[in-house]
Amino acid sequence: MDETIAVVGAGLIGRAWAVVFARAGFAVRLQDTDAEALARSEAAVAETLADLEQAGLCGKPERILRLITRHAELETALEGVTYVQECGPEDVGLKRRLFSALEAAASSDAILASSTSGITATDFAGHLDRPERCLVAHPVNPPSLVPLVEVVPGARTGSDCVARTLALMRRVGQVPIHVRKEIEGFVLNRLQGALLTEALRLYRDGYVSAEDLDRTVRDGLGRRWSFMGPFETIDLNAPGGVVDYARRYGPLYTAIDRQRHDTPPWQPEVLERLAVELRAVRPAGALEKRRAWRDRRLMALSVHLGDAASESET
Repeated sequence: MDETIAVVGAGLIGRAWAVVFARAGFAVRLQDTDAEALARSEAAVAETLADLEQAGLCGKPERILRLITRHAELETALEGVTYVQECGPEDVGLKRRLFSALEAAASSDAILASSTSGITATDFAGHLDRPERCLVAHPVNPPSLVPLVEVVPGARTGSDCVARTLALMRRVGQVPIHVRKEIEGFVLNRLQGALLTEALRLYRDGYVSAEDLDRTVRDGLGRRWSFMGPFETIDLNAPGGVVDYARRYGPLYTAIDRQRHDTPPWQPEVLERLAVELRAVRPAGALEKRRAWRDRRLMALSVHLGDAASESET
């Protein structure tokens, strides 16, 4: 492939993006002003690729690693690239300064995309001379294992920029969605936030333990949601489809929603109590090992879902 991708920021998300693009055959320039972060990225990316190869989710790591170069200077990393994936901290002031630098260093036709989880493109790029080439491309962590990407244009983002970004994400094996209008938190985090807030409320008010709440999602909702979304789920859960489902259960959900007018449960005392309960099951020192286990399970799930998708097409 002739195109070169720049990934700005060599932290967890930046390294995973580098894997996504290089695994698809693109040359990748991974940039960070932090020399230690750049140095750590080489071993971390190699370890990720070794795990992916073992799971059957990528080719030879050596070939992919050769496509990733590391750069301390922003101007060098961005020279001649067609797409920039920014992976800096969630700080709107910092992002505004960074996108000013990106605009100055990148070629005039390069797309400038941010991995931000909730800051809108209008907020971080609205001050630029050419905001029409800037947007959000928000991944799910880690994007090398979870393919969804939210493509969110700003108020002045051009339609061609959106179309090119959606096409690129499909080319590299991601699953992009087009968020049609800017909204804080986009789609994924608004859905996740609604579930987390209700989960914390149920926990705070003594209806369920932390472990049983996790079981409810892991062994209940999550079983279905791992291969179909909530709309398809309810469409299949009533003989007459979604309208029939709404007729049967809509009044219940409406009544529940009317009860949600108390103090939000994101309070220090609730979270501290939750942390004590979680640490009793899984000590802090075991979290890194558990994250590695999570990634291996995600790899196995990716293989399974890929096989299932192939079967559904035959």
